[in-house]
Amino acid sequence: MIKIRNIIFLVFFLNIGSFIVAQQLIQQGGVAVLPMNVDHSPRINFLKTPWGKDILPGHVHSEYPRPNLVRKDWLNLNGLWDWKDGSRPALLNAADSNRYDGQILVPFPIGSTLSGVNRFFERIIYRRFFTLPEEWSKECRILLHFGAVDWEAVVWVNGRQVGTHRGGYDAFSFDITDYLKGTQAGPNELVVQVFDPTDHGKQPRGKQSTNPSGIWYSPVTGIWQTVWLEPVPADYLRNVRFLPDYETGIVTIFPEVDKPRKDLTVTAEAFDGEETAAEAFGGSEGPLLMRFDKNTLKSWSPDSPHLYQFRIRLLDKDVPVDQVGSYIAFRKIDLFQDRQGFSRIRLNGKTLFQMGIIDQGYWPDGLYTPPSDDAVRMDIRVAKSLGFNVIRKHLKIEPARWYYWCDRLGMLVWQDMPGGENRTPEAQTQFKEELQKMIQSLSVHPSVVLWTIFNEGTGQHQTAKYVEMVGKLDPSRLVNGAGGWIDVGVGDLNDSHKFPGPEMPKPNPRRASVIGSFGGFTLIPPTKNLWTPDTWGFQHVPDSETLSKRYQMLHDELRRLIREQGLAGAVFHQLVDVESECNGLTSYDRVLLKIPPEEFEKINRETIRIGNNY
Repeated sequence: MIKIRNIIFLVFFLNIGSFIVAQQLIQQGGVAVLPMNVDHSPRINFLKTPWGKDILPGHVHSEYPRPNLVRKDWLNLNGLWDWKDGSRPALLNAADSNRYDGQILVPFPIGSTLSGVNRFFERIIYRRFFTLPEEWSKECRILLHFGAVDWEAVVWVNGRQVGTHRGGYDAFSFDITDYLKGTQAGPNELVVQVFDPTDHGKQPRGKQSTNPSGIWYSPVTGIWQTVWLEPVPADYLRNVRFLPDYETGIVTIFPEVDKPRKDLTVTAEAFDGEETAAEAFGGSEGPLLMRFDKNTLKSWSPDSPHLYQFRIRLLDKDVPVDQVGSYIAFRKIDLFQDRQGFSRIRLNGKTLFQMGIIDQGYWPDGLYTPPSDDAVRMDIRVAKSLGFNVIRKHLKIEPARWYYWCDRLGMLVWQDMPGGENRTPEAQTQFKEELQKMIQSLSVHPSVVLWTIFNEGTGQHQTAKYVEMVGKLDPSRLVNGAGGWIDVGVGDLNDSHKFPGPEMPKPNPRRASVIGSFGGFTLIPPTKNLWTPDTWGFQHVPDSETLSKRYQMLHDELRRLIREQGLAGAVFHQLVDVESECNGLTSYDRVLLKIPPEEFEKINRETIRIGNNY
């Protein structure tokens, strides 16, 4: 019989109130009843998280989805949409609901239980109707935003095609003003056609597979992040980019105005709590320079994740026409040579040993889509409470709010580019485009300190060229050309993977040596917390005590490698069980913690302390 000594509710570990709610939900054994057609396919598992058991269709991911560029007015389009199998003839302007197959809960992918459909399709058609709020000015432009759709989306409004987007992980928008009906009474019809070939296509797809098993997981087709509307003035701030300089305290601000004119100006104010910390003023074409007092400047780190809040206004002849909120942080990540000649990693001028854990970003009830914002925050808090200071986001790009919580809570992020086969010129072009979009979209988050371009040789090609490109796009972060397997001598890191390991690559005075993946201990949780009885893992252990002892043995070796060979970082595999893979420290439903948290935190912090001595 399997023995797990430290079975506890994760939510209790961090929040007694949440524990009571979760415990009640689990004891009731019930699931929120949604008015949807459900196909009880035997390939779908109905395991749910505590948050997934209490979802209401009218309150799904209701938080503002873009925390780095916030406006006051917006309309959330998450909720129940019509859907149909997209392999049948398209009905792009048909009001007859009977011609659709049922309803789906957006933004959960169609193969997830929380979507209410629970089946996989290569092509899907979505539809919903919306009415603009009466208080929105009739002079406003209306933007339609998608957090992410996997993989190709063709968007129609009131029977007219608005545009097409390809890319499963990046946000995109359309100005739909000219496609709306003449009055705000509406309703307006929104239709989205989706095509996603998963592993039969040439696009980046991460761990998705149409035949999931082991380290390969369920496909994620369709809308999987928030869909929303936003009113903006005729002249508006499409984006604002910040380049904080840790050494000087100067922030370079690049406003991106939709239609820049010489008589448009921009003002920016930074706040530390309620106090104004700095101000800047300039033309709408930028850039603006904002100077902070270097003597009172507060830096960002895992122990002190200080964020400065921003307010940016666009003015037309001194009259404000648009305003957005944002935030920044001052931090610097780089390499240096220690007294032994080893290359190590610094944060803000001080050695910081990177003690990380892999997170695949999958959920049993939402697949790619977390059930709630609270669930997102909890995963990060659990990793931090166990003494890790890095999450390696493995072959997935998360919604913006995941990175926002890493920024807020003080968790470093090693960000992987989702992989693909990249065997054809077309596939390589798509990979490059999506890699560039990832860097552009996530570079606003101070928590992200490292880009990993390829993982374990999958789709690896022209590594040196990509490392150079990424370094130019974002010189403020480290670049890992290849995580594990095929190192071609470029990038800031030399990264090895070994299970259970740990084994580090040969020390190099120009590049930091890290272990991007090690461990992989498999402790099978009780049946009620399993996705499937057909479990898989790297190396099985019988109980929690054994897992803790072996974890300590791994760290004994890590500490030797730190002292003798200059090891600069290590990432344990992994935070959460995923489908049949049971290598996580928590069960897939996030209910059980398999290990004693105090012991793991103590072990991790001691290794970090030793690594920081160089």
